[in-house]
Amino acid sequence: MDTRNVQAEADAGHGISFNEAFRVWLRVACLSFGGPAGQIAVMHRILVEEKRWISEGRFLHALNYCMLLPGPEAQQLATYVGWLMHRTAGGLMAGGLFILPGIIAIMGLSYVYAAFGNVSFVEALFFGLKAAVLAIVVEAVFRVGKRALKNRIMIALAAIAFVAIFFFAVPFPIIIIAAGMMGYIGARQGRPEFAPAGHGPSDSSAAIDSMLGDAVPDHVRPNTARAIRVGALWLALWLAPVIALLLAFGQANVFSQIALFFSKMALVTFGGAYAVLAYVAQQAVEHYHWLKPHEMLDGLGMAETTPGPLIMVLQFVGFMAAYRDPGGLSPMLAAIWGGLLATWVTFTPCFLWIFVGAPYIERLRGNTGLAGALSAITAAVVGVILNLSIWFALHTLFRETAPVHAFPFAFDRPVLTSVDIPALLLSVAAAIAIFRFKLGMLTVLAGSCAAGVALRLAGVI
Repeated sequence: MDTRNVQAEADAGHGISFNEAFRVWLRVACLSFGGPAGQIAVMHRILVEEKRWISEGRFLHALNYCMLLPGPEAQQLATYVGWLMHRTAGGLMAGGLFILPGIIAIMGLSYVYAAFGNVSFVEALFFGLKAAVLAIVVEAVFRVGKRALKNRIMIALAAIAFVAIFFFAVPFPIIIIAAGMMGYIGARQGRPEFAPAGHGPSDSSAAIDSMLGDAVPDHVRPNTARAIRVGALWLALWLAPVIALLLAFGQANVFSQIALFFSKMALVTFGGAYAVLAYVAQQAVEHYHWLKPHEMLDGLGMAETTPGPLIMVLQFVGFMAAYRDPGGLSPMLAAIWGGLLATWVTFTPCFLWIFVGAPYIERLRGNTGLAGALSAITAAVVGVILNLSIWFALHTLFRETAPVHAFPFAFDRPVLTSVDIPALLLSVAAAIAIFRFKLGMLTVLAGSCAAGVALRLAGVI
C-alpha cells in the first residue's frame, strides 16, 4: 500500500470519523466510575469488544506500558489509543474528555464542601462516605494483589514495600524505583517469577491493528527531532505557570506550593491514585497543613463517586489549600484557581509522556526487561495500597492516633480507647456488601451515605 494512503487512513482513524470517535470517548468518560479497574474494563468492553477499534493484544500492551509511566494509567491509555487513531488531536480529545466530567464534578462538590461542610447533614453524608471508601480501598488491595502476586517473589516484594513505607516511612519513589530495578534485572536474567502474562495475539480486523498492519504511519514512527519539539512544547505548557508563580510570589505562596508539590506528584504517581495518596495525604495534612485527615478521606470519597481518575482528588486538595490561604483573593475564587492549578500540573505531564514516548513504546513491544520491571512495580504497589488502607482505617475507625518515633521506626498507632463504634459498624457493613454480596461501588457508596444521614437523624453521631 502507498505510504501516503496509509497516512491518510491514519489521519482519518482508518475509517473512524473524528465525530464518531468524539461520541465514543465522551461515552467512555461518562462511564468512567470505579477507579482504574472499572475504567479500564469500560474501555476494554467498548474499544475491544464492541467497536473493535483495537485488538486485545495491542490494548494490553498499551495498558502495561502506561502503567510503567507516572500518572493515571486509565487516562493515559485513553490518550494512547486516541493518539494511535487520530494523532495528537485524537490523543487530546480522548485524554481531555476522560478527565473533563471529573473536573466539573469535583469542582462543584468542593465548592459545596467548603461552603456547607460544617452543616450536620453534609457531615453525616461524608461520615458514611468515609466508611464505604475504607471498604473500597481494602477491596482494591485484594483485587490488585490477586492479579499481581503470582509467586513468592512477588508476595515478598509487596510485604517489603508495606513494611518499608508503613513502619520506616521510606519515600514512595524509592520503593518504586527499587522494585522496578529488581524486576528489570530479574527479567533480563530470565527469572520466570518476573515474566508478565502473555499479551495475546493481534487482531488484524481491529481498525488500529489493520492500519498498523498495512504500514506504520508517520506519527507512530519514532523521530528524535519531532520528540524534542513535542517535548519542549509540553514542558513549557507544564512548567511555565510553575516558574511564573515562583518568580511572582516566591516559594511561600500557596499557589507556588500547589504548583511545585503537584508537579512533583506528577513525576512519582506510579501505580495509580491508591498508591500515591498515602504520600499526598501525609504531605498535605502534616507538612503543609492544607487539610485535616478526615477531609482527605472526604476528598477521596468525592473522587470515588464521580467519573474520571481517582487522582482527581488532588483537585480537591488544591481547592482546599487555596481556600484556607486565599491571600488577597476571595476564598472561593482562590479555591477555584487552586483546584484548577493542581489539575493542570497533574495532567499536563500525562500528555507529555504519551506524545513523546508512545512511538518508542510501540517499538518496545515485547521488551522483556521493561515488562519485568512493570511486574515488580505492580507487586510493590500492592504493599503501598495496603499501607494506604491502614492509614485510612486509623483515621476512620479511631478518633485519636499516637505517633511512634523511635529510630528507625516512624508510624502512627491507634489509641484503642478512641474507637468509633458507628464508623466501625458501617465499615464492616460496607465490606460485607462488597465482598459477600458483590454489590457495585456506587450502590455501596449511596447506601453508606444514606446510613450516615440516618445515624445523624437518630442522634447516634
